[in-house]
Amino acid sequence: MSGGARSSGVRRWLRRLAVLGAFAWAGLGGPAWAADAPQKVVRIAFIDPLSGPAADIGRNSLRSWQFMAEQLAGPGNPAGVRFVVAGFDNKGSPKESLDALKAAIDQGFRYVVQGNGSGVAAAISDAVTRHNTRHPEQAVLYINYAAMDPALTNDLCSFWHFRVDADTTMKTRALALFMASQSALKSVYLLNQNYAHGQQFSRYFREALTQERPDIQIVGDELHTAFVGQDFGPYVRRIAESGAQAVVTGNWGADLRGLVKAMQKQGVTLPLYAYYPMLKGVPELLASGDGRLPVYQVANNHTNQAGDIAPLATAFRRRYGEDLVVYAAFDGTAMLLQAMSQAKTTDAAQVAVRLSGMVFPGFSGPVQMRADDHQLQQGLYVSRWQKVDERYPRDAEETGYTFAPVRYMSASEISGPTSCRMQRP
Repeated sequence: MSGGARSSGVRRWLRRLAVLGAFAWAGLGGPAWAADAPQKVVRIAFIDPLSGPAADIGRNSLRSWQFMAEQLAGPGNPAGVRFVVAGFDNKGSPKESLDALKAAIDQGFRYVVQGNGSGVAAAISDAVTRHNTRHPEQAVLYINYAAMDPALTNDLCSFWHFRVDADTTMKTRALALFMASQSALKSVYLLNQNYAHGQQFSRYFREALTQERPDIQIVGDELHTAFVGQDFGPYVRRIAESGAQAVVTGNWGADLRGLVKAMQKQGVTLPLYAYYPMLKGVPELLASGDGRLPVYQVANNHTNQAGDIAPLATAFRRRYGEDLVVYAAFDGTAMLLQAMSQAKTTDAAQVAVRLSGMVFPGFSGPVQMRADDHQLQQGLYVSRWQKVDERYPRDAEETGYTFAPVRYMSASEISGPTSCRMQRP
């Protein structure tokens, strides 16, 4: 993809955003910001693991946000701003995260991005809410791009928290809906990391599967310590001995790679249903086994996503030598640009008011930030690991294999009600 084609795609997206901004402000009696106005710098603090066992995922995510900030918030964007995304290493710890948050606020950051770890997300959301109560003149807005605990947009919801990924209930429902269509499937084995994310995956998948296919038997449900470099061989042996017809996991990073390696080593080729096989290192590992392991992913994107995101994904790989997988960085950047354009300010409090309930152009089409709980309403894809072909030519990690979509489920199919009782400023 040439640089001209990439720039053309970004310009098309910016024009659409400008039209939306102008239309909204015409209805409110005011114009959108002028595209040629001097750019105001908006600093965004990215707080996630940049060292330790999840550092490879954290660094890829940071680069994704920085890249989208550069591409979408470049010269001529309708908000008239420039985003600068700075990384803060939280080492995966809630305490380190709160220290990083305090440092960022003290340095004048008013926008925070985080995604790896729901425990961290809950701590940041609570701290941001308390800070904004005490210091309304220094309000901070928090964008959650991957922490999926349903409580964050239910009982623990905050006006200042905005999630741009599907939560666990949405993803497990999508997975259960797809698996329910596999008439020959009669038994599955669950294996997850023993912390909030893995525990919730097990709980909500069980509930969704019971609703959609109560005849499918769960023949194993194990939790293991996360990110300790363990041998997954014993788990795979138990899976094989259980008679399960499929493995279902929310594992990610080193723990998903460890599971795949163990399955390949023991020649276990049961279908693997997962959230995160697109993340760094997994596609290369899957391809090393000649694609014999059937893998299905549930996510808000797939490798051959069409539209303006396609040339951006190509450009990202060319620059960094790795795949763009955090597509939520596009949506998070896009929604901030539109909200700032329509609010005619970068003040976090006023931007938050505009974001609540807003419809904006996401990477896969128009999406809405639901006002009731600040959960993005977006559809999900189930995609299958396969060799590239004429229809799906873009590969993952230059392996000759790709995640090709086999089913799309709209937001209305997978979203449920919320128990959020939001306290608005």
